[in-house]
Amino acid sequence: MTNPLTTLRELGVRADAADALAFFDSLAAVDAAAITGRWHGWEIATGHPLDGLLEPSGWYGKQFDDIDHVHPLLFRTASGAIYPVSPRRMPLGLAGRVPPSLVERAKPISGRMRPLLRTRRHGARLRNVEHRGVVSAAMVYDDLPIIDVFRRVDADTLLGVMDYREHPAPYFFVLERDA
Repeated sequence: MTNPLTTLRELGVRADAADALAFFDSLAAVDAAAITGRWHGWEIATGHPLDGLLEPSGWYGKQFDDIDHVHPLLFRTASGAIYPVSPRRMPLGLAGRVPPSLVERAKPISGRMRPLLRTRRHGARLRNVEHRGVVSAAMVYDDLPIIDVFRRVDADTLLGVMDYREHPAPYFFVLERDA
């Protein structure tokens, strides 16, 4: 049997949605309490309207301080500083309407908007929930109809699937634990 990390690397940054979902389904569950800490992420493009929007905007990852205190969106400045952003201030309604190249070009503007986007308030919680027949860790947003469900690739790598009421197709991303 192939190592899940090897399979993830073969899946890559662009994959067929059915292949990504089959891989997700093959992975073991992870307990919510086991994923505390800071994680950096990258997207797996599968044709979802959000594909290619997070990374060009400066997305860094997520921070799970404990099961009740989660920063669901971390971003990185050009100088490398990492800061939490309020999810409810993100323009998710633009998904599928704005090309990633425009998001990349708008990064300098978003830097000036940082004080409006930045937050100290946690915006989500971790819970173990059933998704696709398996109980695993999930991040439940406080203010948005979004649940991110995680499966374990290895001890320091998670595959996440965003379950977003506005877009029924899954959005895939990977989280790797910061050292």
